[in-house]
Amino acid sequence: MPRRSVWVRLLLTGVLGLATGWWIWQRPLAREHGAALPEERSAAVASAADVAPSPDERNTIEVYRAVSPAVVNITSTTIQYDFFFNVFPTQGSGSGFLIDDKGDILTNYHVVSGARAIEVTLPDQTRHKATLVGRDRTQDLAVIKISDRKNLPFLKLGSSDALQVGQKVLAIGNPFGQFQGTLTTGVISSLARNIRDQEGRVLEDLIQTDATINPGNSGGPLLNSRGEVIGINTAIFGPGGTSVGIGFAIPVNTAKTILADLLQEGRVKRAYLGVSTQQITPPIAELLDLPASQGLLIARLERGGPADAAGIQGGRSLAIIGNQEFILGGDLLVEVDGTALNTAQDLTRYLQKKKPGDTVRLTLYRGRRRMTVDVKLGEMPDTD
Repeated sequence: MPRRSVWVRLLLTGVLGLATGWWIWQRPLAREHGAALPEERSAAVASAADVAPSPDERNTIEVYRAVSPAVVNITSTTIQYDFFFNVFPTQGSGSGFLIDDKGDILTNYHVVSGARAIEVTLPDQTRHKATLVGRDRTQDLAVIKISDRKNLPFLKLGSSDALQVGQKVLAIGNPFGQFQGTLTTGVISSLARNIRDQEGRVLEDLIQTDATINPGNSGGPLLNSRGEVIGINTAIFGPGGTSVGIGFAIPVNTAKTILADLLQEGRVKRAYLGVSTQQITPPIAELLDLPASQGLLIARLERGGPADAAGIQGGRSLAIIGNQEFILGGDLLVEVDGTALNTAQDLTRYLQKKKPGDTVRLTLYRGRRRMTVDVKLGEMPDTD
């Protein structure tokens, strides 16, 4: 073997031996000084990548951190009577959120309904007495206020006009009055849902979500991925009052239309027509031989109300079709200011855009004669 090849082989063997010895010598030294070994550093990098939040998770975390300081717990005390007419106080709880830095809080009407005393707990666990500023039983909304704190964080009201089924939403509240600041997430499951509350009133155009909502979440915000309020969590559908993934929220645009009245007047000055109607469908119209296939049959008039004063006529006789009662003989409304009326919700939505004192033109059939009647809208009586 040539002398040069032997020297090269010996040199390579020496280098490898030195490298191996250095590696063996460094391992206990690294252990002694708490340093990570190369393979451990690689594993640590991989582990960190595995536990790092995804972009969607980071968004959820950021929204919660930004929004949760403005979500509050509300406790209301009401006075009730037992069987022997003894007075005893009872407590209910719900959620709400600050809408300005002056201490105004938006919540559900049913959270504070009938309350003799209202207490707000902020996320810093400080407690504050609150006063009722305004309430609207029709839309199940109320504003309360704490006056002993200023420069408070508050939420931005977004828009509920362009919501889409499948859109990500977040809900924050105080389920069961015990778990303050609880966050749940989900999607918009459906839009324009109508449900009846415990007193039989219809809440219209609600947002349905699968974000978990439980008793105590009422009045808390439903948020989009930008942290804007798009709804006020209001009700759940489930056995025993527990969540089964069907929750409902009042669209924020509904709240925005009445918020100024709540803050300035303490109640909503709502226009009303003074009628009770029954929806007519094409099969019913054919059975009753009506001149239009759809519309609203005037069943009853409020005596002295706007429609009565304008000469609108109500029903006079009762008919049973299938298992449904109809009061016949009244005018059949088909349009208001040129807008077709197919359901009672159509009329309600239109009147919600009006103010007391406004005039609307009703198109109706009286018998088979088509006619128009102008009605000056009144102010809905405050029944609370």
